[in-house]
Amino acid sequence: MARGEDTQDPHPVDRHVGRRVQEKRLGLGLSQTALGKAVGVSFQQMQKYEKGQNRISASKLFEIADFLNVGIPYFFDGYSSRPGLAEETAPAFDHDHPATRQSLEIARLAPQLPLRKQKLILEMMREMLEDGAGE
Repeated sequence: MARGEDTQDPHPVDRHVGRRVQEKRLGLGLSQTALGKAVGVSFQQMQKYEKGQNRISASKLFEIADFLNVGIPYFFDGYSSRPGLAEETAPAFDHDHPATRQSLEIARLAPQLPLRKQKLILEMMREMLEDGAGE
């Protein structure tokens, strides 16, 4: 997917990689300042990386991956540039809502519950959203 030179929107790959950095950072309980310091950039630059506003160079992505103890492919997991090539059974990966510490903890804890309780919590969350409590 090519972008015109006058396009100001972040490229979808840059947004995806940035969000994967953010998800891993939050999952490890790190601040943008801590991660930025570890890889030699300011927290403002880390914000721009996570939003996809600035592209992460290959060398910086390598440093981030090394510090977060993940492989480079981790940052591209869940992204497909060619619709239709993903398995039909794979759920769509929705990045419209950035991960928070709470959402990551919910995702980490939910599988530990019995299926019946998972369904109850899911039903409760859906009801809360319908009532407008998700704002």
